[in-house]
Amino acid sequence: MNRFRLRALAAAIILCGATSVQAQVMKTADLEKYAKERYGEKWVDAAQSIAAGLALDKNESLTYQEVIEAQGKTKEQLYVALNYWATATFKDKQAITLNDKEAGCIIISSAIPAIATHTGTLNKYAVSITPLIRLDIKDGKVRVTYTIQNYDILTDVSGGWLSLAEPNQSTYGDSKRKQDDKTNANLYDEQWEIAKHYPFVEKDPQKRTCAKALVMTHAYSNAIIDKVEEAVKNGIVGNEDDDW
Repeated sequence: MNRFRLRALAAAIILCGATSVQAQVMKTADLEKYAKERYGEKWVDAAQSIAAGLALDKNESLTYQEVIEAQGKTKEQLYVALNYWATATFKDKQAITLNDKEAGCIIISSAIPAIATHTGTLNKYAVSITPLIRLDIKDGKVRVTYTIQNYDILTDVSGGWLSLAEPNQSTYGDSKRKQDDKTNANLYDEQWEIAKHYPFVEKDPQKRTCAKALVMTHAYSNAIIDKVEEAVKNGIVGNEDDDW
């Protein structure tokens, strides 16, 4: 599947901080800064431009896939390197949902809270994602598949520009509250299917929110693939070889 490469991202922010407690891939602020530098600050236009090179899969999910060549490296060597990368990167013990050395397959599912936020006229939104990352390993190559179907939304009905709430009374959460926490009537959770929102649907009442979410999700997917490639070719710290 076609995708835009964001090569400079990996060089700029390799393991420089945490988007969340669970996934130590990058700081959200660094990712947003890079996205703005690459696509500009008009999220709607940026999302439209990115979507021109994307296509939803048969399940109406957004899927990125790339095969990374690793000539001269065995399946076992690649598995060890990627298992090391996955364990060091995703701190949530439940993030690695499959780790099968014999089959050469590692599957990771880890939530990235508040990858994008947006203040609308009436509401304020925090967009989180839980991408599914699959690593298929063979002698001399690794296939990375990154899939996401929904945005997880935390909406604050008291946080919009026209909100009647005083600034110090805003109840907007940071996406870290438990999913079943219903103690605050101003906050509620929902899922938005990517296929049913902008830029895949032009007339979308959440157009600006979903535009930023798409750009940030796209940038994150590229960063993941770049970091897998870095781990495959150079290891995590650069000294994981047999000469010791």
